[in-house]
Amino acid sequence: MDVQGSAAAGWEPVREAFVRNFEQRGERGAAVAVYRDGRKVVDLWAGTRDVDGEAPWAVDTAQIVRSVTKGVAAAVPLLLHQRGQLDLDAPVGTYWPEFKARGKERTLVRHLLAHQAGVPVLDRPLTLAEAADPAASSAAIAAQAPVWQPGADHGYHPHTYSWLIGALVQRVTGRSLRRWVAEEIARPLGLDLWIGLPEDEAHRIGRVGPVAEPAPAAGGGLKLRPKRAVADAYADPGSLTRRAFAAITPVPDENDPAYRAAELAGSTGISTARALARFYAATLGPVDGHRMFAPATLAMARTQESAGPDRVLVVPTRFGLGYMLHCPSSPLLGPGSFGHPGRGGSLGFADPESGVALGYVTNGLRQNVTADPRAQALIRAVKGIVTAG
Repeated sequence: MDVQGSAAAGWEPVREAFVRNFEQRGERGAAVAVYRDGRKVVDLWAGTRDVDGEAPWAVDTAQIVRSVTKGVAAAVPLLLHQRGQLDLDAPVGTYWPEFKARGKERTLVRHLLAHQAGVPVLDRPLTLAEAADPAASSAAIAAQAPVWQPGADHGYHPHTYSWLIGALVQRVTGRSLRRWVAEEIARPLGLDLWIGLPEDEAHRIGRVGPVAEPAPAAGGGLKLRPKRAVADAYADPGSLTRRAFAAITPVPDENDPAYRAAELAGSTGISTARALARFYAATLGPVDGHRMFAPATLAMARTQESAGPDRVLVVPTRFGLGYMLHCPSSPLLGPGSFGHPGRGGSLGFADPESGVALGYVTNGLRQNVTADPRAQALIRAVKGIVTAG
């Protein structure tokens, strides 16, 4: 395997794990980057840019990262709170009066971030054109009745998170989420990261698609076997699980330029692994003089807001304010880690205890929702390094 990039002295095990993902776990094209204490220590890429092509993955290749986008989007309300522009304990209707309809008047801003708002589904799913239209999507989510009392339970909001966070940010700032991220996060940090792909960057993006699920090699990594309840939930068209993932119908083609250009805070992030790692590194401390989170904001990002059986994913999950936290269904580097996986493989996270931030992107999508074996192999390699000191 011809791996490009570099790993600093002592970080060679990450390179070895990355190579094994191609040799043993069906990887077609991918990149991984790691920062520690604000310094880049791993920056590797290999394989093909397109899952079904032959052109090599280049130094600037980016990919759609699905729900990894949620972790980037979550930084916006946290930074608005840090700047005194948003009260996380205020009702959403304070900023977005139309949202108070149909029993949502006591829904707090923090409920949106912690997947406690009770609106993971829409009674009438949206088309892609409607989902990408801020007026249509915000009207649909504002008119939706919650399926549980907001704040009383939690369940992953795979698509509706996009419209909840996007509409809130627009009403608080007068700017779209896409623009806010570009101007306040990506530009200062020099990130190749977008929520909704600009047309002039389309040449850098690879095609994604499913890859086969190889039989795990001996010692080849974490294998989460779904319980019958999980399988049943995904098979039942009437379940919250199926309805939540079908909030955009028909299922969008993730290689469609129209989908990639849509501003969806929960799913259409386009990024390099390097940008994800640098983003999370800046939540922990200064990166080339730029730091995003003050200590109090960092503490909020990784403080548990909701935990236990997830009404949508049907496995136990833990969430802070917009971030998944370490748990058996989504194992990160350690108990204090926070970040977000993307269904199919990609991952970004930070671990304050070790000072580590990691970004991993792939064009080969697997069935995993939260804990992909390829990402977990890379995490184990990082953990071995930081544990050894």
